[in-house]
Amino acid sequence: MPVQQDVKRKSEGAGGEAGTEHAPKAAEVAEPARSHNGAHAEAGETSERADDEVEVAPDSPSQLGSRRFVYAAYFAGALAIAFLVSKVIELAWLRLQSWKPTVGDPRDEVVLPISGLIGCAVAIYYWRRTRARQLAEEVAAEMGKVTWPSRTEVTNGTVVVIITTLVSTVFFALMDKFWGFVTNLVYGGT
Repeated sequence: MPVQQDVKRKSEGAGGEAGTEHAPKAAEVAEPARSHNGAHAEAGETSERADDEVEVAPDSPSQLGSRRFVYAAYFAGALAIAFLVSKVIELAWLRLQSWKPTVGDPRDEVVLPISGLIGCAVAIYYWRRTRARQLAEEVAAEMGKVTWPSRTEVTNGTVVVIITTLVSTVFFALMDKFWGFVTNLVYGGT
Protein backbone atom coordinates (compact mmCIF):
# COMPACT_ATOMS: atom_id res chain seq x y z
CA MET A 1 0.00 0.00 0.00
CA PRO A 2 1.42 3.41 -0.88
CA VAL A 3 0.35 5.04 2.37
CA GLN A 4 2.14 2.42 4.47
CA GLN A 5 5.30 2.81 2.39
CA ASP A 6 5.20 6.62 2.70
CA VAL A 7 4.77 6.44 6.47
CA LYS A 8 7.56 3.89 6.78
CA ARG A 9 9.84 5.95 4.52
CA LYS A 10 9.15 9.12 6.55
CA SER A 11 9.94 7.42 9.84
CA GLU A 12 13.18 5.96 8.48
CA GLY A 13 14.13 9.26 6.84
CA ALA A 14 13.70 11.10 10.15
CA GLY A 15 16.75 9.34 11.53
CA GLY A 16 15.09 6.34 13.12
CA GLU A 17 14.53 2.80 12.06
CA ALA A 18 11.21 1.05 11.67
CA GLY A 19 11.40 -0.32 15.22
CA THR A 20 12.28 2.94 17.02
CA GLU A 21 10.00 5.36 18.82
CA HIS A 22 9.69 7.48 15.66
CA ALA A 23 8.11 4.60 13.77
CA PRO A 24 4.34 4.78 13.27
CA LYS A 25 2.10 2.53 15.32
CA ALA A 26 0.55 -0.45 13.60
CA ALA A 27 -2.91 1.13 13.78
CA GLU A 28 -1.67 4.28 12.05
CA VAL A 29 -0.04 2.29 9.25
CA ALA A 30 -2.96 -0.08 8.76
CA GLU A 31 -5.58 2.70 8.47
CA PRO A 32 -5.73 4.14 4.96
CA ALA A 33 -5.94 7.88 4.41
CA ARG A 34 -9.36 9.49 4.49
CA SER A 35 -10.67 11.94 1.96
CA HIS A 36 -12.59 15.08 2.92
CA ASN A 37 -15.97 13.32 3.09
CA GLY A 38 -14.69 10.59 5.41
CA ALA A 39 -14.65 7.70 2.90
CA HIS A 40 -11.55 5.55 2.56
CA ALA A 41 -9.30 6.36 -0.38
CA GLU A 42 -8.67 3.62 -2.91
CA ALA A 43 -5.30 1.82 -2.75
CA GLY A 44 -4.06 3.34 -6.01
CA GLU A 45 -5.24 6.91 -5.31
CA THR A 46 -3.15 9.54 -3.64
CA SER A 47 -4.89 11.58 -1.01
CA GLU A 48 -4.51 15.34 -0.79
CA ARG A 49 -3.65 14.93 2.86
CA ALA A 50 -1.32 11.92 2.57
CA ASP A 51 1.68 14.00 3.62
CA ASP A 52 -0.13 15.73 6.50
CA GLU A 53 -0.62 14.33 9.93
CA VAL A 54 -3.85 12.54 10.72
CA GLU A 55 -6.43 14.92 12.20
CA VAL A 56 -7.62 14.05 15.67
CA ALA A 57 -11.02 15.06 16.94
CA PRO A 58 -10.69 17.73 19.63
CA ASP A 59 -11.11 15.96 22.93
CA SER A 60 -8.91 17.98 25.24
CA PRO A 61 -8.92 21.72 25.99
CA SER A 62 -5.53 22.24 24.33
CA GLN A 63 -6.88 20.84 21.05
CA LEU A 64 -9.86 23.19 20.99
CA GLY A 65 -7.66 26.11 19.98
CA SER A 66 -9.18 29.52 20.42
CA ARG A 67 -12.67 28.05 20.78
CA ARG A 68 -11.92 27.12 24.42
CA PHE A 69 -11.71 30.84 25.20
CA VAL A 70 -15.15 31.34 23.66
CA TYR A 71 -16.56 28.60 25.89
CA ALA A 72 -14.84 30.14 28.91
CA ALA A 73 -16.22 33.59 28.03
CA TYR A 74 -19.78 32.29 27.76
CA PHE A 75 -19.38 30.45 31.08
CA ALA A 76 -17.94 33.54 32.78
CA GLY A 77 -20.73 35.65 31.30
CA ALA A 78 -23.35 33.25 32.67
CA LEU A 79 -21.73 33.43 36.11
CA ALA A 80 -21.56 37.24 36.02
CA ILE A 81 -25.19 37.54 34.97
CA ALA A 82 -26.25 35.06 37.67
CA PHE A 83 -24.33 37.07 40.27
CA LEU A 84 -25.89 40.37 39.20
CA VAL A 85 -29.38 38.88 39.04
CA SER A 86 -28.97 37.41 42.54
CA LYS A 87 -28.05 40.86 43.88
CA VAL A 88 -31.05 42.44 42.14
CA ILE A 89 -33.40 39.76 43.50
CA GLU A 90 -32.00 40.21 47.03
CA LEU A 91 -32.44 43.99 46.76
CA ALA A 92 -36.01 43.57 45.50
CA TRP A 93 -36.70 41.08 48.29
CA LEU A 94 -35.37 43.50 50.92
CA ARG A 95 -37.53 46.30 49.49
CA LEU A 96 -40.53 44.00 49.59
CA GLN A 97 -39.66 43.04 53.17
CA SER A 98 -39.52 46.69 54.27
CA TRP A 99 -42.93 47.23 52.66
CA LYS A 100 -44.46 43.97 53.88
CA PRO A 101 -42.52 42.50 56.87
CA THR A 102 -44.25 39.10 56.70
CA VAL A 103 -42.19 38.22 53.62
CA GLY A 104 -39.06 37.67 55.74
CA ASP A 105 -35.38 37.83 54.85
CA PRO A 106 -34.13 36.82 51.39
CA ARG A 107 -33.56 33.07 51.25
CA ASP A 108 -30.54 31.80 49.34
CA GLU A 109 -32.22 28.50 48.48
CA VAL A 110 -34.71 30.50 46.39
CA VAL A 111 -32.51 33.33 45.09
CA LEU A 112 -29.52 31.30 43.89
CA PRO A 113 -31.36 28.74 41.72
CA ILE A 114 -33.45 31.46 40.09
CA SER A 115 -30.41 33.61 39.33
CA GLY A 116 -28.48 30.56 38.07
CA LEU A 117 -31.28 29.62 35.70
CA ILE A 118 -31.49 33.18 34.38
CA GLY A 119 -27.71 33.28 33.85
CA CYS A 120 -27.77 29.96 31.98
CA ALA A 121 -30.76 31.05 29.90
CA VAL A 122 -29.03 34.26 28.81
CA ALA A 123 -25.82 32.38 27.92
CA ILE A 124 -27.75 29.79 25.91
CA TYR A 125 -29.74 32.52 24.17
CA TYR A 126 -26.58 34.29 23.02
CA TRP A 127 -24.91 30.99 22.13
CA ARG A 128 -27.79 30.13 19.81
CA ARG A 129 -27.52 33.50 18.07
CA THR A 130 -24.96 32.62 15.43
CA ARG A 131 -23.86 36.21 14.85
CA ALA A 132 -22.92 36.71 18.50
CA ARG A 133 -21.10 33.38 18.62
CA GLN A 134 -19.25 34.08 15.37
CA LEU A 135 -18.17 37.46 16.67
CA ALA A 136 -16.87 35.86 19.89
CA GLU A 137 -15.01 33.19 17.89
CA GLU A 138 -13.47 35.82 15.59
CA VAL A 139 -12.30 37.86 18.58
CA ALA A 140 -10.79 34.75 20.18
CA ALA A 141 -9.07 33.80 16.92
CA GLU A 142 -7.59 37.28 16.55
CA MET A 143 -6.46 37.27 20.18
CA GLY A 144 -4.77 33.94 19.48
CA LYS A 145 -2.68 35.64 16.79
CA VAL A 146 -1.38 38.26 19.23
CA THR A 147 2.27 37.93 20.16
CA TRP A 148 2.41 38.15 23.91
CA PRO A 149 5.59 39.37 25.64
CA SER A 150 7.80 36.84 27.37
CA ARG A 151 8.37 36.79 31.10
CA THR A 152 11.76 38.52 30.76
CA GLU A 153 10.30 41.26 28.57
CA VAL A 154 7.56 41.93 31.13
CA THR A 155 10.09 41.92 33.98
CA ASN A 156 12.43 44.29 32.13
CA GLY A 157 9.58 46.64 31.25
CA THR A 158 8.38 46.67 34.86
CA VAL A 159 11.86 47.48 36.15
CA VAL A 160 12.19 50.34 33.65
CA VAL A 161 8.83 51.79 34.73
CA ILE A 162 9.72 51.57 38.45
CA ILE A 163 13.15 53.18 37.95
CA THR A 164 11.68 55.94 35.75
CA THR A 165 9.00 56.63 38.36
CA LEU A 166 11.56 56.85 41.16
CA VAL A 167 13.87 59.15 39.16
CA SER A 168 10.94 61.37 38.17
CA THR A 169 9.73 61.56 41.79
CA VAL A 170 13.17 62.57 43.05
CA PHE A 171 13.61 65.10 40.22
CA PHE A 172 10.26 66.80 40.82
CA ALA A 173 10.77 66.79 44.59
CA LEU A 174 14.15 68.55 44.14
CA MET A 175 12.62 71.01 41.66
CA ASP A 176 9.82 71.75 44.14
CA LYS A 177 12.34 72.43 46.91
CA PHE A 178 14.46 74.60 44.59
CA TRP A 179 11.53 76.70 43.36
CA GLY A 180 10.23 76.99 46.91
CA PHE A 181 13.64 78.33 47.97
CA VAL A 182 13.70 80.81 45.05
CA THR A 183 10.14 81.93 45.78
CA ASN A 184 11.01 82.50 49.45
CA LEU A 185 14.04 84.62 48.41
CA VAL A 186 12.02 86.75 45.98
CA TYR A 187 8.93 87.25 48.09
CA GLY A 188 10.68 87.12 51.45
CA GLY A 189 8.60 84.37 52.96
CA THR A 190 9.41 82.70 56.24
